[in-house]
Amino acid sequence: MRGLFYSALMVLVFTACEVELDNPVSSQGDSIFKIKEGTHSSNRMPESFEGNELHFTATFDSSAVYQTIQSSNQADINKLMGFSDCASHHHENSARFGWRWYNDQLEILAYCYINGQRSYEYITSVNLNSTHEYKLVSVDDKYVFTVDNTIEIVIPKVYVCESGSNYMLFPYFGGDEVAPHDITVRIDKG
Repeated sequence: MRGLFYSALMVLVFTACEVELDNPVSSQGDSIFKIKEGTHSSNRMPESFEGNELHFTATFDSSAVYQTIQSSNQADINKLMGFSDCASHHHENSARFGWRWYNDQLEILAYCYINGQRSYEYITSVNLNSTHEYKLVSVDDKYVFTVDNTIEIVIPKVYVCESGSNYMLFPYFGGDEVAPHDITVRIDKG
């Protein structure tokens, strides 16, 4: 019976949505996340997140340069990586790195939902085609965002919240608009 359930689940997953599973790992051992033109998501399967710290490197190529259809949407924040928190939905409690092509540069931001209220803060700008280190830690009443072990931003959060099941948040484009072209980001969670 259990095998039948998993077989039915896999059929549903592979027929209900477009999930790209054809070699998401590059020859360098990092994962290649692709947000296809006309979509928001990099179509990664859900992955649980345990603990309070996320550390990874990421490299954006020239595909991260884009122009939105409505000029007011250029300031919208895309998402890089992060996690849900407090055993709740990510639009209730979460922390992740955001990014956007804004003022002719690739900006990195801290992006959070705290008790359903969104907050964000500029961290730094990074160069295309260069690898940068990202660290996100949930500590009691704050999230600590660090880029390249030198630039740190602290976002206050709710007091220590309920523990339970949390999940990873993967690259996502938008805001209001969908990706204007394929966007590729290399991430190593190693």
